[in-house]
Amino acid sequence: MANNEAKRIDCVLIAGGLYHDIDFARLELLKLLGEDERVRTRVFEDYSNIEAITSADFIITYTCDVVPSLEAQEALRNYVQGGGRWYALHGTNSVLRLFESGLYGSPRWAPLFMETLGSQFVAHPPIAPYTVTVADPDHKLTQGIQPFETTDELYLMELHGDLHVLLETEFSGEATGFDEHEWAHGTHPVLYIKPQGEGAVLYNTLGHCRGHYDMQPHLDYWPTVDRCAWDLPVFYDLLRRGIAWAKGD
Repeated sequence: MANNEAKRIDCVLIAGGLYHDIDFARLELLKLLGEDERVRTRVFEDYSNIEAITSADFIITYTCDVVPSLEAQEALRNYVQGGGRWYALHGTNSVLRLFESGLYGSPRWAPLFMETLGSQFVAHPPIAPYTVTVADPDHKLTQGIQPFETTDELYLMELHGDLHVLLETEFSGEATGFDEHEWAHGTHPVLYIKPQGEGAVLYNTLGHCRGHYDMQPHLDYWPTVDRCAWDLPVFYDLLRRGIAWAKGD
């Protein structure tokens, strides 16, 4: 191989699930991945192609209520522990069910999956502005990032294991519409790394997006197009940094 021939980097992007404009998120992530000509990306809606996932140099996920089979959960854990890097976005850590009460709940049905990710989504308050602060300003993923305000889903989560928190926010109050709706004042991770074995998961809770048709079958037509943190240059900065981290750059 000549010195000017860069090595190919294989990525698996998993984008699928409920209540989000998956088409928009998929396209934006593919455009970012396409900024590096070394990266070749295969795209799936779920985790069923275990061979492709475990053969990739890194994986990125943007999903909501997409839960891997136990076999895939074990493969993902082994992939990360063996040195793989996984950039997980927004609703990757969600399991959602609508209860007879009319409230959404987050069943703890995939503990191995959530332990690998480092968290499980439990609830979020109504979408409203909140401030994201920098927990570790010296880390390469957050160096130079200033506190910023975003209008997005503020994730309230159950945490698993030793997390290196990079960005965080504070919240107390009601997570309206969720079974676990009362939250005392606390600090909640927005961006963190969970090292494990030779690899790691980088989790970014930001990035809700929703188009007119993404609340079906509960609502035929959502009246607005919501882009949330996707409207912010700092979010794209964080996405690019996360992709660079996942590639090992």
